[in-house]
Amino acid sequence: MGWRTGRTLSRLLAQGLLAGLLGGLAGPGTARAQYYDDGYGYRRAPAYRPAPAPESQRQFYWPWEDRPSAQPQAQDQGRPAYRGAYRTPRPRREREREVVHSREGRSVQRPKPRPAPVAARPAAPKPKADPHTQIAVFGDSLADLLGQGLDTVYESNPDVVVIRRAKGDSGLVRRDVIDWPKAADDYLKSNPKVTFAVVMVGANDRQPLRDGDQTLEPLSERWRALYRDRVDGLLKVFADRKVPVIWVGEPPMKSETLSADITSLNEIVRDRVQRAGGVYVDIWPAFVDENNRYAASGPDLEGQQAKLRTADGVHFTQAGARKAAHFADVEIKRLIEAKGGTPALPDAVSSLTPEAPPAAGTAKLDDDAAIDRLITAMLPSLPEPPGIPALPVKPAAGPVLPLTRNEVAPNGTLVTGRPRLDRDAGYTLERSLTRGVAPPPQPGRADDFRWPRG
Repeated sequence: MGWRTGRTLSRLLAQGLLAGLLGGLAGPGTARAQYYDDGYGYRRAPAYRPAPAPESQRQFYWPWEDRPSAQPQAQDQGRPAYRGAYRTPRPRREREREVVHSREGRSVQRPKPRPAPVAARPAAPKPKADPHTQIAVFGDSLADLLGQGLDTVYESNPDVVVIRRAKGDSGLVRRDVIDWPKAADDYLKSNPKVTFAVVMVGANDRQPLRDGDQTLEPLSERWRALYRDRVDGLLKVFADRKVPVIWVGEPPMKSETLSADITSLNEIVRDRVQRAGGVYVDIWPAFVDENNRYAASGPDLEGQQAKLRTADGVHFTQAGARKAAHFADVEIKRLIEAKGGTPALPDAVSSLTPEAPPAAGTAKLDDDAAIDRLITAMLPSLPEPPGIPALPVKPAAGPVLPLTRNEVAPNGTLVTGRPRLDRDAGYTLERSLTRGVAPPPQPGRADDFRWPRG
C-alpha cells in the first residue's frame, strides 16, 4: 500500500507542475482574468429553451386583448427582424472637374470653383407719380445722410418726394469740386417744381481760401468776410427762384478743435440765413451730452439708447440721420401749414364726388334714377348738424431736452444741491451732529426729562 500511495502523490505532483507550466504558457493576461473572476470554474452553458409553440386561433378575445392578423407575414427564421426600414444611402454628387495642364505637360483634374451665391437685392422704391411737394437737398456728405433720413420720413407719403443733390467732399470754400451757387441755379432752372430747399454744408470748409493772389487762413477776418459773401450768394439763388430755404447747421465733431471751428461757421451761417429770411435749424443740442460735448450715442426718436455717429466722429449713422432729419421735418411741416397748401386729391378720389342733380324739367319718366333724384330734390332738407369744435393744434414736436442735464438756478447754484446754511443754523448742526451734544430741551416738550424742582 505504501508504494501505491507514493506513486499517487508523485502523479498528483506531476499534474500540478504540468498545470503550472500550461498556465504560464497561457499568458499573464489569462491567468489574471481567471484570478479575478469569481465565477471561474462554476459557470454552466446557458440552458437551451425551445421557442413556445404558436397559440392556436381562438374564437373569443377580451376587449383589452389584441386580435392577431388574419394572414400573418412570414418572416425568415434565419434572419432577425430589425426595426425600421433600411434607407439607401444618397449618392454623392460629383463636382464638375476641369482639366489643368501642369508645367511638365501632365493633365491634372481639379474641381471647378462653385459660383458665389447671389445676394437678393432690395426692391427699388416705386417712383411717386406727380408729387405735390418736392424737397431738394443740397450740400456735402452729411447732407446726403440728412436726405436719406428725410426720405425715410416721407417714404409712405405719396405726395412728398425728396431729391438728394448732395456731393461728398464739397463746400463753399473750394469751387473746383463744385460751385454750389451755380449748381443750385442750374438745377432750379431745369426743375421749377421744387417746393423747398434744404441745405447742409460747412464740414469741409475749414481750409484756406484763395483771394486773388493771397491765401487766407481759416477763420481770419478777411476769410470770414468772404465766407459770408459765399453764403449770401447761395441764399440769393433760392430767393430769386422764390424757394424757401431750410439751412441745417453742422453737428459737433469728435475732434474738439474741429468742433470749435464748426461753432464759428454755424454762427456765421445762422446770421446770414436769418438776415435773408430763411429758416436755420440748430441740431447741435441733439448730439451732445450734459456737458455740451460730442456724444457718439444718445436717445433716438423712440427714446432708446442708440449709436448716432460713426467711428470717424463726423458722419451720422442711420439712427443719427433719422434724428437730424426730424428737426428739418418739423420746419418743413410748419412752412407747409403756413403756406396753406394742401395736397391735391388724386383723380380717382375726385371722380367719386357726387354730381349735381339735373334740373326738374330734364327728368324722363322712364329713367328711375332721374325720378328718384327729382323726388329727393323736392323734399325739404334736414337741418345741418352742429359742427365739431376745433381742437387746439399742438406742435409737431417739443424742444429736445437731455434727460441727465443738471438743473441750475439763475444764480449759478444747483437746484438739487444742499442749501447753504447761515452761521447760527450751521453752528447748531455742527454742535449736535458732529460733536454729539444734544440741544437743551424746551420746557413741556416731549424730550424734557427734567424732574420738577421741590
